[in-house]
Order: sequence, then structure tokens, then C-alpha cells
Amino acid sequence: MTRFTLKPLPYPQDALAPIMSDRTVQIHHGRFQVAYVETLNRLLHHTPHEHEDLELIILHTRGEPAARPVYNCASQLWNHEFFWQSLAPDQAAEPPRAIARELASAFGSVELFRDQMVETARNHFGSGWLWLSVSPSGALGIDATHDAESPLLWGAQPLFACDLWEHAYYLDYEQDRAQYVRAVLNRLINWDQVASRLDASRNRPAAADYVAPRSSDRIGHRPAHPRG
Repeated sequence: MTRFTLKPLPYPQDALAPIMSDRTVQIHHGRFQVAYVETLNRLLHHTPHEHEDLELIILHTRGEPAARPVYNCASQLWNHEFFWQSLAPDQAAEPPRAIARELASAFGSVELFRDQMVETARNHFGSGWLWLSVSPSGALGIDATHDAESPLLWGAQPLFACDLWEHAYYLDYEQDRAQYVRAVLNRLINWDQVASRLDASRNRPAAADYVAPRSSDRIGHRPAHPRG
């Protein structure tokens, strides 16, 4: 049974170049993400989760040791779909005024927001994801998660994601993860999506299924500078 399919990219495969090359996108989307789709469909067959949507599969399998492979594939698929939507070609370096005000209130300025994102990515050990998200209380925060984890697990709503697994950047930047993240933040972040997601998060009721994060690597959801 085929539950999930590979969603097409929201732009041509070469549209993110030179920040993210055609070759990187082809391998990332056409090989790694395809593998998550195919494996998840196979693992879900004849399980209690085979008719659930992707977010529910993630939330319901995270605490089940026997279902860990299902959780990993479902969460990585969700993260990748969200990641591609977080990007857009030829974006303006500066966000719209309303988003700039939100970032300045939370982090001091747009540039300090970028600096904290890059520093968080630089200091993150191993593979994972970098997030801008909004907490249930409405606070913006920066988070780094390991492997397939995401802010969904502690009830936050992601606004932007950057993939920190090596297949996302090694062909273009080798080991320089910080250069890759800064280039994405300067040229590819889809500010329209960030604004739309922020608006949606503030009109969305809290969900009872969320659990506290198991990892100690959560960074954000507190002001990055003193207020007063």
C-alpha cells in the first residue's frame, strides 16, 4: 500500500543555485527523501498507524521503541517537506517589515538573529536540523535538534527549517556548515512562508498530543538579549 508519495519541489531543481547546487538538490530530494518515502510506506503496512497523517504518526511513535524506524522515517519526511517549503529562489536579504520587527524584538535585530542561527548550527554536534519556531506562548526561538527531531515534539510551531545533515551541504561547502547556513539565511529563506506560518501558529489551538523534548539540545524560546 502506498500512503505517502514524494512531493515535487515548489520550484525547478536548479532554482536554488548557486547557494544550493542542482546536484545537491537532486541527490537530497531525489535520493534521500525518496528513501524515506519508500521505507515509511513499507514499515507502516499492517501497523496501528497506517491510516494516520504524518504529524500523528510522528507524535504517536516517538515513545515506542519498536516503532522507532517508523518514527525516524516519518519525522525525516515531514522535516524535508517543511525544509523545501522554507526556501525560495532569489529572496531579498531583508525580511518584510513586520517580520523584521518580530525578529528584532526576540533577538535584538535581524542580523543578530542570523548570527545566532549560524552560531547554533556551528555548535551543533552531528547531524540534525536548525529551526526558527514559535512556542505555545508566542515567543520566537532558535532550536537545534538531533537526527529527525523537530519542535513539533514540544508543542512549538516551526516557522523555518535548515537541514544540518551533511548531504544538504557537503558537495557545495564541504565541511563549512556555517557558511552554508549563512548563505541560506541571506539568499534563500522564504519570508512569505515564515510570515504565513507565524500567523497560522497564533490562530491554532494547543494540541494535547505533544510531549516534552527528550534531547537537551533545545536552544531557544527565550529572548536573546536583555529587555528592560
